[in-house]
Amino acid sequence: MMTWEIAIERTIRNNVPRVYNVLEKYPYILELARELREAKLEVLNNLESYVEQTVESVKRIGGVPHVVGNSEEAREVVSKIIGDRKKIVMGKSMVAFEVGLREHLKNMGKEVWETDLGEFLIQLANEPPSHIIAPAVHMSKERAEELVREALGGLPPNSTHEQIVARVREFLRDKFVNAEVGITGANAIAADTGSIILVENEGNIRFTTVSPPLHIAVAGFEKIVPTLPHAMMEAMVQAAYAGLYPPTYVNLTSGPSSTGDIEMKRVSPAHGPKEFHLVLVDNGRVRASKDPDLREALLCIRCGRCHLHCPVYRAMDGKWGVPPYSGPMGSMWSYIVFGDPKPSLLCTHSGGCKEVCPMKINIPKVLEKIKARAWS
Repeated sequence: MMTWEIAIERTIRNNVPRVYNVLEKYPYILELARELREAKLEVLNNLESYVEQTVESVKRIGGVPHVVGNSEEAREVVSKIIGDRKKIVMGKSMVAFEVGLREHLKNMGKEVWETDLGEFLIQLANEPPSHIIAPAVHMSKERAEELVREALGGLPPNSTHEQIVARVREFLRDKFVNAEVGITGANAIAADTGSIILVENEGNIRFTTVSPPLHIAVAGFEKIVPTLPHAMMEAMVQAAYAGLYPPTYVNLTSGPSSTGDIEMKRVSPAHGPKEFHLVLVDNGRVRASKDPDLREALLCIRCGRCHLHCPVYRAMDGKWGVPPYSGPMGSMWSYIVFGDPKPSLLCTHSGGCKEVCPMKINIPKVLEKIKARAWS
């Protein structure tokens, strides 16, 4: 078997049974998923209004909101926010990849490091992500070991998983401490409070959001939900359907750091970032929300479960879709964001993706509509 085949088969064996076990052990997740779908539909029905509400909420908590229409505007806005700062750490963000942010900043002479282990590995390899949750899912342990040894040194022959992780941890600790800017995505954004929720297991996102004096979150309109409880709900559902439940960390960010320890008066900043910026990206999302054939795709919570139940994704060793969007959901998003219908043409309509989707998105039907447009 090829390296990619081996890695993805190992992933399926590790992940698929675990998700079923999680859903059996915590049946309340199913009810939360149903409630979350209704909340996200409410936002889709009034997307532009919810964007405006989110903007006002971010201002109210001391953050700076930015609404951008496309990738070029996103890159321009983030560049202006960063200014002369040089050292940047990034938490995993598909929208940052979507708009080409990391490469743009590197071309400006910035030192930019991905801090999620999977993103770090594909940065070292100069490869695109192959999965929305585990971007280096196509890499075997042996390939990861080779990359880390070549880039960082300090690994013994036949290193264990634990030794590889420890070496990357040692390298990135210095980057966190000296970073001037932290850039993340958002798993969910609460329209009523302007808060963002980030789910993780490594602890890198906590460093990225707290250690640097400037935190920038870059996210798509579809991450907006009506209230903070809905945002927390999305974190729980996403983690469960990704098979990583309970998540090690759920991070809540509401504006820059603050304290109320002197006479209970809340002032900012405290130990964390002095500035918080939220960059909300459209890039075809409003148009899709008004398209009856595509709008359902915007319900996706990026759990990645559909990938591992899809025969096409498995047959193509993960190389299906326009990065960072892969697999069945990625075929929808490749069209929404990049206008590329080609990934949809490979769908065999097995239906497995629809059956396991927590948001009950009829992915085969959406891809059927995209196919029809491609051939019209």
